[in-house]
Amino acid sequence: MTLDPAKLGANPPRRTRIVVPCYNEAARLDAGAFRAFAAREPSVGFVLVNDGSRDGTPALLRELEAGDRDAFSVVDLPRNVGKAEAVRAGLLAAFGSSVEFVGYWDADLATPLEEIPRFVEVLTRLPGIDLVFGARVQLLGRSVRRSSVRHYLGRIFATAVSHVIGLPIYDTQCGAKLMRRTPELAALFATPFAVGWTFDVEILARLIRSREGGRLPPAAEAVYELPLDRWHDVAGSKVRPVDFFVAFFEIAKIWYRYRWRGE
Repeated sequence: MTLDPAKLGANPPRRTRIVVPCYNEAARLDAGAFRAFAAREPSVGFVLVNDGSRDGTPALLRELEAGDRDAFSVVDLPRNVGKAEAVRAGLLAAFGSSVEFVGYWDADLATPLEEIPRFVEVLTRLPGIDLVFGARVQLLGRSVRRSSVRHYLGRIFATAVSHVIGLPIYDTQCGAKLMRRTPELAALFATPFAVGWTFDVEILARLIRSREGGRLPPAAEAVYELPLDRWHDVAGSKVRPVDFFVAFFEIAKIWYRYRWRGE
């Protein structure tokens, strides 16, 4: 038997694609961290979405892509459409690939990339789980650094969300999510979101609606919240205090659309 030397060091196929929405992130995006992680974890690739940035972000993303086209691909949006639609555009591209898992991750790396293998492990180990949501839980032995104000506002918001969608979830807004690449989950992203800041909640509302009727287990049995080992606030966040109130308006809109009208 003759071995092909070119194949001896070949990396395994990409098993996971992570969408990273980017809007004016040239000063914050740690390109080195992405390169290093992609080299260490050859089964994970990234879909970098330029959300109509007006700084050096497009050039930075293209540089990453040019350096390793297997690990990085770029989706260019001609204008700024907001995080929700940027994530949706990236996920549609990721669902069109041949990987097993797709997800999205905040560009500021408040959740370190090193958490990704833990998400993959959950989906690998638990075949009944379809979505993994990162949860910022301040537990002993973990490094989750969050301001007290944001923590308590988050608890109020999560309680409201749990009542609105009928799912006892701890943290919907952490920017770290992973899911299986299935036709059912791809369908959740087929149409534009009705909301902006709380699109994560709308994903859950769509999942709940899609599983009514008994063909598949209820959504509560398909979602897994994974307490993060590490998370920290990053300077330069685009979240403003007023967005907390916008978020409550949006979850009311989600309730009306998916629970009252039953869309």
